[in-house]
Amino acid sequence: MNMSRALDRAETVLAASVDGDAPLTAPNAAFFRQPLAPILTAVGMAVLVVLAISFARTNGLVAALWGAGGLAMAVWLRGGRGMTYDLAFGALVSVGVLAGEFLVGNGPALSVMFTAVNLLEISLAVVLARRFVPGLSVNSVEGLARFLVVCAVAPLPSAILSAVALDAMVGASPIDGFRIWWCGHALGLAVLGAFGLAVQRRHLLIVRRPARLAEGGALLGLIGAACYAIFSHLSLPYGFLLMPLLLMMAVRFRVAGIAAALVVVTIMAIGGTMAGHGPYHSFNAQNRALLAQLLVLLGYMPILMVAALLEERDRLAERARAGRERAERASAAKSRLLANVAHEIKSPVGGIIGIGELWAGGQLGKTSAEQVEMAQMLVKTARQVETLAHDLLDVARAESGAVKVELRPTDVAGLLEDVRRGLILKSETRGINVEVLVEGDALIAQADSQRLAQVIGNLAGNAVKYGASGGRVLLRTAWADDRVRIEVVDFGPGLTLEKQAQLFEPFNRLGLERSAIEGHGIGLALAKRLTELQGGEIGVISAPGQGATFWVELAAA
Repeated sequence: MNMSRALDRAETVLAASVDGDAPLTAPNAAFFRQPLAPILTAVGMAVLVVLAISFARTNGLVAALWGAGGLAMAVWLRGGRGMTYDLAFGALVSVGVLAGEFLVGNGPALSVMFTAVNLLEISLAVVLARRFVPGLSVNSVEGLARFLVVCAVAPLPSAILSAVALDAMVGASPIDGFRIWWCGHALGLAVLGAFGLAVQRRHLLIVRRPARLAEGGALLGLIGAACYAIFSHLSLPYGFLLMPLLLMMAVRFRVAGIAAALVVVTIMAIGGTMAGHGPYHSFNAQNRALLAQLLVLLGYMPILMVAALLEERDRLAERARAGRERAERASAAKSRLLANVAHEIKSPVGGIIGIGELWAGGQLGKTSAEQVEMAQMLVKTARQVETLAHDLLDVARAESGAVKVELRPTDVAGLLEDVRRGLILKSETRGINVEVLVEGDALIAQADSQRLAQVIGNLAGNAVKYGASGGRVLLRTAWADDRVRIEVVDFGPGLTLEKQAQLFEPFNRLGLERSAIEGHGIGLALAKRLTELQGGEIGVISAPGQGATFWVELAAA
């Protein structure tokens, strides 16, 4: 309990500078509302300046790795924004760098010069990041790519100014000075800056997951051990070990994890190299520095992009999951609505049919021929509405999974004959030849006979309505490899590819809404769902002017 309370207090203190719940660009001065934040940042800047100059300085007074800029940029960006805030933080950066320069023994002129160019570099990095990095996020491929470009561009003016100043003040080589400054400062901005921007409040919760924390600690330990073996006095030729470890860190802990690992690798690689260890110990100081910088920049930094790509994929997968859940909820709501509408329609329609039949039969009083005709039309229309209600109810049940199917061996030939007999009794089938063709023996499918008859009946009814001009409807069954195939063939006008793509959409009548052909556009959608519930497939083969063949394939019994 005490540990939980302590963690909550720690998260509250860190929320101002490490908050993954709010945009980093929100205008606030939370940084200065935490009393220790400015003091700790200034101290951290001074410490990093001392460490960089003491352990990574080349013969030309320029450090091969400059972490102070990356720390300052990350905290500056995460702390807030506004003129007052920026001026105050700029002053804070200047104090930290100047203190570090004095602590390592640089003279006033060098200290002021280095402080000025560092402030220019950090300020430029902050301005460019705010302008070109969307949301100041490095957890996406685009955001990270833009951030790395900012880290490469921001040190250029300072590198030029420092190289010229050092040439004038101490006679240092301007080319070597520019090269080492630019690589070292770009590396510091990229490594520490990426880590500072990648870490969010949710990452702090890892301390509440001991297994995850142990895994991260073990990976960082292995990476540190590999770096020690490669870049210490041991100088073992095991550089190939780092890449799989870094890739594993990227896969398991994404951008924040690999950014933390790169901080460790960069410090140990450049520090060891400048101490004369590692694979580049035989080169002079300037070349050692350059090679170590290039190793990290070109060899290890690209793994950040891999982690960003994985993190972006995670976000897309989460959005897809959320979208699927929303679609499923909407579909369930639609199914409930359809079921409710169908139930509400059935009762009054039944009453209308009863009254219409009594009226047409003269049981409500004497009726004329016109009244009988009107009563019959009323009954016919009501029965169409009743059929629609039943279809709506079936669609709702099928989509919600409430339709139960009992799969058992079903004689397909006999079922087609039953469908044919029922079809030829309907008035709209007059003048149309309905045939059954059985091609093969023992055509027994694993199906629900009632639901399969409903599917074939829907397909055959559509063939009669829309393909009547062909004068013939064929119900055919045959073997298709180890499955039973059923085809309903009409010889009507056929369908274009565009219309075929829309056939099984509910309530889509393919532009025939105002035609004389009755229908509601849900028969095929219901047939598709019922076929799928029986483990089968349904489709259509057609071309304009060549009729249409609707087919169903089911597993053989």
